[in-house]
Amino acid sequence: MRRKSGVPASPLPQRRGVDPVRLRLPADGTWPTALAYLLERYGAAVGAERLAAMMDGGEFVALDGPVTVHRPYRPGEYLWFHRELPAETPVPFAVEVLHRDERLVVADKPHFLATTPRGRHVTETALARLRRDLGLPRLSPAHRLDRLTAGLVMFVADPRHRGAYQGLFEHRLVRKEYEAVARFDPALPLPHTARSRIVKERGELASREVPGEANAESRIELIDHRAGLARYRLLPHTGRTHQLRLHMSAAGLPILGDPLYPEVLAEPAPDDFRRPLQLLARRLEFTDPVTGEARRFESRRQLAAWTDPQAWTAGV
Repeated sequence: MRRKSGVPASPLPQRRGVDPVRLRLPADGTWPTALAYLLERYGAAVGAERLAAMMDGGEFVALDGPVTVHRPYRPGEYLWFHRELPAETPVPFAVEVLHRDERLVVADKPHFLATTPRGRHVTETALARLRRDLGLPRLSPAHRLDRLTAGLVMFVADPRHRGAYQGLFEHRLVRKEYEAVARFDPALPLPHTARSRIVKERGELASREVPGEANAESRIELIDHRAGLARYRLLPHTGRTHQLRLHMSAAGLPILGDPLYPEVLAEPAPDDFRRPLQLLARRLEFTDPVTGEARRFESRRQLAAWTDPQAWTAGV
């Protein structure tokens, strides 16, 4: 069965909730064999012996079956294979499913768990876990949430409606509400609307504000304060990378546990879960693009620095 995009479905199943890698042979290629192309393109990084061994083992697959070392080069052909999954430090916190129907899954993600596979986080992601645990191999994210941020993430269970639900976020049709814990500054007038131009350069960990027309807007409201700390409601109007974290820092209220703002700190050990970023995606509200009904979801999680500040501080 072919997808609407014209890209054929993978003949390989997922492995531990992770899709196989898909590559397409160049349409204008003149290599004698598929292996010759792979050696030229990936030989330096993977190694010629490893590539040949993968083919001998049937690890490269086309629509008509395993690709052998003598298979002629076929311009434009799709190949699939499973990449080696790196050893990952388990994130010892559960993903709670708040809602599930035939179209949507809404999960309450813990701190430290990435939403989707990226970099060194592949199987230890919310997407891979939910695909495995719920038996939904075609589950896909409607949006993304930072690895260090806890709270609501929405996934699409029915691929036919993926574009409709992803479009809600792309066109800013979802009301998103976050909570954060930071120091209390009685001199800062609240509510406060932060507007700035944010850029994120490739290869840099942190975003930064630069002169120019604003492309990011966040509203900061005070919910409560005590003992020098405050709980803030954050309402992003736009969705730039690290927008809320950067706007809070720029307002003189860096979020507790933030390793990037106002300064980039040394990365902790992979198994150090003591200092979670005190930022929570609390609510999602939108009109369902399929049924037209009003939808509202709320996280059940609480920020540790607010509910138990002594225990949180002791773990820092």
